[in-house]
Amino acid sequence: MDTLNALLGGFGSALSPMNLLWALLGVTLGTFIGVLPGLGPALTIALLLPITFQVDPAAAFIVFGGIYFGSQFGGSTTSILINTPGESASIVTALEGNRMARNGRGAPALATAAIGSFVAGTIGVVCLSLLAPVVVKLALAFAPADYFALMVLSFVTVAAVLGNSVIRGLTSLSLGLLLGLVGVDLQSGQARFTFGALDLLDGIDVIIVVVGLFAVGETLHLATRYRSSPEEIIPVKGSMWMTAQDWARSWKAWIRGALIGFPIGAMPAGGAEIPTFLSYFVEKKLSKHPEEFGHGAIEGVAGPEAANNAAGAGVFVPLLTLGIPTSATAAVMLSAFQSYGINPGPQLLTSHADLVWTLIASLYIGNVMLLILNLPLVGLWVQILRIPTPYLYGGILLFATVGTYGISRSVFDLVMLYAIGLAGFFMRRYDFPTSPVIIGMILGPLAEQQFRRAMTMSQGDLSVFVARPISASLLVLAFIALTAPIVLSFLRSRRETAAA
Repeated sequence: MDTLNALLGGFGSALSPMNLLWALLGVTLGTFIGVLPGLGPALTIALLLPITFQVDPAAAFIVFGGIYFGSQFGGSTTSILINTPGESASIVTALEGNRMARNGRGAPALATAAIGSFVAGTIGVVCLSLLAPVVVKLALAFAPADYFALMVLSFVTVAAVLGNSVIRGLTSLSLGLLLGLVGVDLQSGQARFTFGALDLLDGIDVIIVVVGLFAVGETLHLATRYRSSPEEIIPVKGSMWMTAQDWARSWKAWIRGALIGFPIGAMPAGGAEIPTFLSYFVEKKLSKHPEEFGHGAIEGVAGPEAANNAAGAGVFVPLLTLGIPTSATAAVMLSAFQSYGINPGPQLLTSHADLVWTLIASLYIGNVMLLILNLPLVGLWVQILRIPTPYLYGGILLFATVGTYGISRSVFDLVMLYAIGLAGFFMRRYDFPTSPVIIGMILGPLAEQQFRRAMTMSQGDLSVFVARPISASLLVLAFIALTAPIVLSFLRSRRETAAA
């Protein structure tokens, strides 16, 4: 009952005219960005982080939440019509969706993707509303040693999951931990890694790192891969209405995709890639028309799109209740919370309950707005694909530069922005994931703080981390997550060698 009352209070705030306008802005901008191949919500939210110094937190997070959900809606348009997934989670949608478009059924493919996203997004937000208070109650039982072990698990899983290589992931994470240590140590008062530069005494602003990696670095990387030849855009033919057979084959896939996507997205090592692939294989296994897979099966669009959006809602569970980001976008949103002086975690539902429930309510509202925007306006979104790419990249760099300079009006920050952006470019070029850098930079100081608290309470006894069942279990899981990919890779290579 308390959850329902809190949610109703959130709707009361989210339905105010100004917040409705912010929600509309967020979902429209998110859809716009989602349609453009190569760009994503992390980059967009990173560009908009400087607005956190100008607007109140509720408005900012309503916009960010709308961008996050909107980009997932828009990404299906790109995957289906030009066979170019904007993010890795949209790869599966392109498998069947583009084939449907080439067979003249692009409109039903876009429709099942949009409606499936709405259904799964709504189910995901309902589960978020019900699950968040439960997770908070469990998290309140955590001691400092447990929190430190949880963050170690997050470090390891993020490094292992977000990169193609555990070594590359851990290298990126180490860079983030190093950046998080720059500045004056609040406990000892000693300057760390400042090299005598007064501008570094307060540390490196996380907004500069986020914008540098996700806006400057990503834009430079995309620009070097720019192709002057235009990509083939398959026109949308016929009505957006689905036939009775399309509905019959889609609705079960929407439900199954949502039930697969949300729990995996809510895990500390979740993400949207695993549930989309899993949903695709489940639909292929259960389909009465398995011969259509690979040639344009509508279930192969409906299920993965639903799983993708439900996983997106699931990402908010560890972010809001534990302060643990499990994706690049969640990491950027965590930095936005910190720019307001808000630390997500078990106390967030108590200290900033109005903000949390307004955000959750706005996700319900944004889902409805997205359905209204995407179905009738798909022809308009397709025209966005014709924007000249050089103009787009130039605009992103200009926006990133002006926004960063507007925060502190410091030339040093601009130099730092482009230095980090150049580092981000080389990381993308050589396949080092950038998300662990942000996660390490944000969670590193928090992990250090919890480690020191645990050491103080145990009077320097390190066994406190294995004496408590929760921390010991989390550390065992972290060890398994770290070693499992290495062991599996070794066994695979041994098997291939034996077969050869």
